[in-house]
Amino acid sequence: MLHVQIHDYARKLLEARGTEAIAEAAQKAIGLEKEGLTEEARNWRQIAEAMKQMRGPHQS
Repeated sequence: MLHVQIHDYARKLLEARGTEAIAEAAQKAIGLEKEGLTEEARNWRQIAEAMKQMRGPHQS
């Protein structure tokens, strides 16, 4: 998956599902990794990381 595609998908997912989308993407990556689908798992980890960056720093 291209960098632009990852960020576009991450933005759409974050808008649609909120911050829960980050955990969902991480869970999806774990499941794919267990199935031996390492490339797909890597894509989902990148999507989760992109969403974390979009969310910004934590506020206290």
